[in-house]
Amino acid sequence: MKLIQIFAMLALFSSCNNATKDSKEPIDTANYELVLASDVEWTHLNPKRGDLAPKAGTLWGDRKGKEATGFLLKPNDGFSSPPHIHNVSYRGVVISGVLHNDDPEAAKMWMPAGSFWTQPKGEVHITAAEGNYTLAYIEIEEGPYLVLPEEEHFDSEEHPVNVEESNLVWLNAADIEWVQSEANTNNTAQVTFLWDEAVSDLNGSLIKLPAGFKGKVISAGESFKAVVINGEPGYSSKTQTSEKLLSPGSYFASTGGGVHQLSNNTNAEVLIYIRSKGKYRVVSVK
Repeated sequence: MKLIQIFAMLALFSSCNNATKDSKEPIDTANYELVLASDVEWTHLNPKRGDLAPKAGTLWGDRKGKEATGFLLKPNDGFSSPPHIHNVSYRGVVISGVLHNDDPEAAKMWMPAGSFWTQPKGEVHITAAEGNYTLAYIEIEEGPYLVLPEEEHFDSEEHPVNVEESNLVWLNAADIEWVQSEANTNNTAQVTFLWDEAVSDLNGSLIKLPAGFKGKVISAGESFKAVVINGEPGYSSKTQTSEKLLSPGSYFASTGGGVHQLSNNTNAEVLIYIRSKGKYRVVSVK
């Protein structure tokens, strides 16, 4: 993905997600969801291939239904798919291990944890993985999610995006009006914007919480969904009153606004993918 495209996306998000720093925290009337990675139920992504196919575990939605869905993808070490297509487009974030997703003739370009990619519907591609525990988060806007033979390819006029983790552009919270933080810059979150749909007000981003972070994510929009990509943050909310540690692949969400308390009591950074319909704010405290 070219840097000019990334900066154009940043400018778009700055205008779409503008919120004043003195805006009041909404009354917490949200409905909350919490799914631990250890509680995810795994099935074969492509039942026709059985154990040759990666495993998939749904976090929200139903990939066999018609609605938007988010699920975890767990391929075996050394997995390489045959050339194939999907009937719907998807977005992906690598959680652990390394993944390759590209044209069947392309040289392997391995994406490490934190990398982001998109796969247009109808386009022939292969997916490969290396690592004893490779894991990724996959998201679709409509279902069902099907794996189809390459002979059924078609042109959707969409273009794939592959952004290796080291090429992500991070902004300090102090540089983003709608991400609040106290003066203690050592406790400040960072944000990188990945995608948006201006018509629906949906957007996707990654937030990075430094070691020692303590604060909250406040969602004022219709829908807020988050998946832990790296690290092990502490989490609590109105319904999860005792702090619970979330391992990579865990999911938390709210509808109708919401306040998600987060802490990072480790020596490593925490990385969280956020899908939000509407605005959200990251507020750090001393």
